[in-house]
Amino acid sequence: MTAPLTGLKVLDLATLFAGPLAATLLGDFGADVVKIEHPARPDPSRGHGPAKNGVGLWWKLLGRNKRTMTLDLSKPGGRATLLRLAAGADVIVENFRPGTLERWSLGWDELSAANPRLVLARVTAFGQFGPYARRPGFGTLAEAMSGFAAITGEPDAPPTLPPFGLADSIAGLATAYAVMTALAARDRTGTGQVVDMAIIEPILTVLGPQPIWYDQLGHVQQRTGNRSQNNAPRNTYRTADGDWVAVSTSAQSVAERVMRLVGRPELIDEPWFASGADRARHADVLDAAVGEWIAGRTRAEVLKAFEGAEAAVAPVQDVREVMTDPQYAALGTITTVPDDPDLGALRMQNVLFRLSATPGEIRWAGRPHGADTEAILTELGLTGPEIAALAAEGAL
Repeated sequence: MTAPLTGLKVLDLATLFAGPLAATLLGDFGADVVKIEHPARPDPSRGHGPAKNGVGLWWKLLGRNKRTMTLDLSKPGGRATLLRLAAGADVIVENFRPGTLERWSLGWDELSAANPRLVLARVTAFGQFGPYARRPGFGTLAEAMSGFAAITGEPDAPPTLPPFGLADSIAGLATAYAVMTALAARDRTGTGQVVDMAIIEPILTVLGPQPIWYDQLGHVQQRTGNRSQNNAPRNTYRTADGDWVAVSTSAQSVAERVMRLVGRPELIDEPWFASGADRARHADVLDAAVGEWIAGRTRAEVLKAFEGAEAAVAPVQDVREVMTDPQYAALGTITTVPDDPDLGALRMQNVLFRLSATPGEIRWAGRPHGADTEAILTELGLTGPEIAALAAEGAL
């Protein structure tokens, strides 16, 4: 079967996470993604997190389905080569600080002149304009500015940042969607356009109705720990064997099932039990009832009882349990990439979703820095002497 994005050519000039993740998602469904890195300063994601035998493991995930080449865009030969690559590309993803490509004479005017059908995705912390546009920034700042940190954590504890690239990951997903939207528009208009993706924006969207609550009611959401302002019981609870489970009661019927299960059906008759918000205001009572019942049983007993009652529960799992979870196994969420030249067989998350007729696949894990430079330049039509001249200039 032919993958749905076969034939789409993507140049990934971005570093770290949001932009490169967008390119990874396109590559997972068949796009020909070329990762372009500085000859002496590779993408820092290659060195993030644990490594095995000197090989960065995060890069194996983020760099999958990408061919890799080196190119110094600040050199005349590097600039000319990128313009030749752009002429045959569909998408460029970049995350330089605004004005950087323009300083190298590689801005939208030059790129669109080389290829009027090109889509240029520009991923930065704050966007291409505005008072913060030229500031350095990372996803952590978006998590702080958007209001995420302000509502995360215990009420009497400091605002809490996530221990992973949450804002970057959301922006990566949004950028892949934006690129496909721009390509759909190109199918109608025949011309490409610029995607301006500010990392501070997608995370604000997924935070929900906070702006409209404040606009209409002056309501400011507070930190509530694991509890919700919209329903209860909703929390994590410790089991008799020292494990943890999470319970959610977003639906009224599920809340009633939980209270019957834990032996407190009389609470269902309380006037305040009839709505999620009113239940949330009585979370102390409900948490005590649920927590006491769960504390007297093992995790396996709790999960079995909740399943029998058709109430919503899940174990709190770390990655060890994720790797063996039967539902993830059934979905194929963790897959094996065989025959990696650096590490042999390795396991990682599969492609993001399943298509029934044209599925995506992981063709290879992240490749070494510049591994495909000569092959890509040869495909572009450069001769051996021309490649040697680029190398002599320091452009490769």
